[in-house]
Amino acid sequence: MQKIKGKTWVFPENVDTDMINPGRYLKLSADQAAKHIFEGIDPDFPSKFQAGDIIVAGKNFGCGSSRESAPAAIKLSGISAIISVFFARIFFRNAINLGLPVIECKEATRIEEGNEIEIDFENGVIYNLTKNESYSTTIYPPYIQEIINHGGLVNMLERKLSNKEIKL
Repeated sequence: MQKIKGKTWVFPENVDTDMINPGRYLKLSADQAAKHIFEGIDPDFPSKFQAGDIIVAGKNFGCGSSRESAPAAIKLSGISAIISVFFARIFFRNAINLGLPVIECKEATRIEEGNEIEIDFENGVIYNLTKNESYSTTIYPPYIQEIINHGGLVNMLERKLSNKEIKL
């Protein structure tokens, strides 16, 4: 994964997992729950966004319960990445484990809804193509890049085990 480009959707601070994946949909399969993504913030959101779009939020994105279904629903919905000033740590780790790119950027609040941005993971830069600005972000360490590139931790381990790269 070198770069991701997409249109942005901006959410406030303290977006919790119930806003991301409302509890009334937890009994559905992950694919079905993904069709109701972010209804806790905007009931019409599932009909407005397109696959490849990018979520941008203030501080503490993914707070609340530690259920893995929230980042799973985001990934299955087609959202390509999430940028936040700061992520709740368990959400951050769950997202990485599922292969969903999550990027912390102190300047995330400068990005406005509808901006076209490009995330350069290799160089740790977010380019706001609409505003002709750039923002620095942390570069993933190689082991996290590898997890993301494989589409998640389980996928990575399955591939390595099938190629006999890892011995148990």
